[in-house]
Amino acid sequence: MYLTKQKTIMFITGAFVSHSCWEEWKDFFENKGYKTVAPPWPHKNESAEILRKEHPNSKIALINLESLLDYYTEIIEKLPEKPILIGHSYGGLLTQLLIQKELGSAGICINSIPPKGIINFSFFKAIWKPLGFFTSAKKAFLISFQEWQNNFVNQMPFEEQKNSYEKFAIPESKLVLRDIFSKAAKINFKKKHNPLLFISGSGDTFTSSSLHYLNYKKYRNIHSITCYKEFKDNNHLVIVQENWQNIAVFIADCLAKIT
Repeated sequence: MYLTKQKTIMFITGAFVSHSCWEEWKDFFENKGYKTVAPPWPHKNESAEILRKEHPNSKIALINLESLLDYYTEIIEKLPEKPILIGHSYGGLLTQLLIQKELGSAGICINSIPPKGIINFSFFKAIWKPLGFFTSAKKAFLISFQEWQNNFVNQMPFEEQKNSYEKFAIPESKLVLRDIFSKAAKINFKKKHNPLLFISGSGDTFTSSSLHYLNYKKYRNIHSITCYKEFKDNNHLVIVQENWQNIAVFIADCLAKIT
């Protein structure tokens, strides 16, 4: 339990990626006066290297969307106030759902995986193999370096792509990906909600900027703040891309206005 009146930011990690991706973000926002937390997903507290060595991990394979929502809800309820939620990729979807449950004071969705009912061909093609519909859900999926290059870190120099894979790439549950098509991933776009900001990158080949914009435009409540910003040339794993601070500064400025 925090004993200060500082606002808390909870960073919510996406699929395939270690929670250690938030280390520099935590430092940045703590220097701005925030308290920060970046909890790992269940069974993913080890380093990316160890999690890859342990693959396949049956516990990781059992993770689903509802269990993740319960997990984050439990963490949030132990905080002294509703936190600001900043989620990347699948963490963006979790942010939308937690805001819908009125568990966040504001939500930032960075390169967010879309909720139920919003999809395009390029995204479906990118997640087809990890969905593993013709394979056992009891075995987690480990993204290959080539898939990481194409979908997460395009536009980065090869050495940075390689280093990011070794540092951040981890196995993922097929169930949690399949759940984006389930009722657990459904958003009521007409419901009043706390402020939401959607951030996309024009260079994102995994979840395109057009997909993010469609997600943003679905929100219809005129009494709620919903904003959208596209950054030029940013890829899907922008939170560790060279220019990540540009996005962090933009978010900090927005939070100063709406919280």
